Amino acid sequence: MRPTLTEVAGLAGVSVSTASRAFSDPDRLNDETLARILGAAAQLDYRGRARRGGDVASEPTTIGVIVPDIINPIFAEFVRAAQSHGWYRQQTMMLADTDSNPQREREILAAIKHRVDGLVVVSPRQNVHDLLRLADGMPLVLVNRESDDCHTIITDATDGLRQAIGYLARIGHRRFAYVQGPELSWTNQRRLATAIDTAEELRLQLEVLGWSAENIDGGEAAAASVAASGATAALVHNDPMAIGVMRGLRGLGLNVPRDVSVVGVDNTMLTQLTSPMLASVDIPMARAGVLAMDILFDAPDQPRHEVLTTQFMIGESTAPVRGWRPPQHDEKEIR
Repeated sequence: MRPTLTEVAGLAGVSVSTASRAFSDPDRLNDETLARILGAAAQLDYRGRARRGGDVASEPTTIGVIVPDIINPIFAEFVRAAQSHGWYRQQTMMLADTDSNPQREREILAAIKHRVDGLVVVSPRQNVHDLLRLADGMPLVLVNRESDDCHTIITDATDGLRQAIGYLARIGHRRFAYVQGPELSWTNQRRLATAIDTAEELRLQLEVLGWSAENIDGGEAAAASVAASGATAALVHNDPMAIGVMRGLRGLGLNVPRDVSVVGVDNTMLTQLTSPMLASVDIPMARAGVLAMDILFDAPDQPRHEVLTTQFMIGESTAPVRGWRPPQHDEKEIR
């Protein structure tokens, strides 16, 4: 097995980001540090290679990227962007799918950490303490999970969800249902908290439905609960689930959006394939994929924390409540 950049850094007594600079930007290091890193590399027979398009040496690295469900288009967007960006950085990707199973996530981390130079874990299902213990000091980026002890990237749905709820309230909706994702999903907890807080602020009724699988079948199974709630608008954890809710409501004889407005989260390509076109909160996961590859080794030795904002995209799956007329006075708006 070829030596990794992490092993070079360990032998030289420096961080991985510092070891990386010895191959990508050696002028940034003092002579003593550079000599120590290059000596460790020689001892381990670790070799850099030329950067594409030039003569400057660059470190070849392998990045382990772990996602909960590669079939979900939002994670596919992340992987595609990360892989494309990594190609120009001499980063090869090792991809693993956990099927949203925390035990499988643990096993995958334990299995690949000695074969890669850094780890990116997207929407992890374990607690942060276990993730850090399994990473064992390896460069780590967590996407959509908070931690003070490693790099993090959060695609924060707060603004987009508030915009969606505010828009629906302005066109007459007062009774909402929230269709949750899986119990172990940190993003589900965050999005639910935003929906509850915003509904309270605007004095709206919000019925929180049970946990569901974050796929089309999970959404379709939740459709009966949406209908039984009497809600005129459904906020759904993600786009595949929202499509399932729409399909399930149609099966119950309800029309979207005439009877129930439906809003998803992610704004993936799936929104363009539904009829009516799904309204959704745009999540910048492709941007997160690029950032993850950048900050893994280029960030300072102290953890870097990035928060990416979101916005609501109006589609065809929302409509005013039946009989609604625009108010003659200004209503309270979300800011």
